[in-house]
Amino acid sequence: MATETQAQAFTVDELAARAGVTVRTIRFYSTRGLLPPPVIGPRRVGRYGPEHLARLALIEELQHQGMTLAAIERYLEQLPADVNAHDLAIHRALVATWSPDSVEHLTRTELERRAGRELTDADMDLLAAMDVLTGPDEDGTLRVDLGLLRLGLQLLDVPIPHATIVAAREVLVEHTREAAQELTRLFRDEVWNPYREREPDPEDPRRVKAMKSLSAHMRPLVVQALVTAFQRSLTDELRAAFRAPADRGEPAD
Repeated sequence: MATETQAQAFTVDELAARAGVTVRTIRFYSTRGLLPPPVIGPRRVGRYGPEHLARLALIEELQHQGMTLAAIERYLEQLPADVNAHDLAIHRALVATWSPDSVEHLTRTELERRAGRELTDADMDLLAAMDVLTGPDEDGTLRVDLGLLRLGLQLLDVPIPHATIVAAREVLVEHTREAAQELTRLFRDEVWNPYREREPDPEDPRRVKAMKSLSAHMRPLVVQALVTAFQRSLTDELRAAFRAPADRGEPAD
């Protein structure tokens, strides 16, 4: 266990290099409370883990969505205290789906370099089934959704049959689409339509731009609410499904 922990630990310089930010940025985020403090190791050297790296990636994505540091602080404050790197990656992947320019054209070699590993044909098939990539195009390149790539790579190592992962994704896509449709209807009926009735010139480009800006700022917050609600519901369902028969008041075999 100690060896595994050490392998996942970074100095502040290593963390900065992996995250693509400066050490100064990491220290600034730490003073703002955006990053938890490191674990102090031998010689009083701070050691950072995967959670710090995932949190930096999430902060970068939220900034890309146009959120201010104050808004990001509020977003991160709402996360559970025990949130781990995998949960943070899910948040980032879902937030990134709002971004229109998260797709890049990569060759398979470039994709493997980005992934930091060799990808088998089975790996590529699973990434395609999860909509992480499509193609290749006529020029031989793949369309890779960078927002989903990290999560997809993590799922390659999960000891669950790939068919189950794909089936789980289909369930999530179906129900999240229903939630998105209902939330869109709610925003239209409760915000947009009353606004149009109230404003003398609702089609004024400046007002339309303001409403689009409001919608864009709402998106990460809505995603966070969906993720948090889903995590809590899933935890409750798993506990109910896998607790012992005696806990359910049933006779044991």
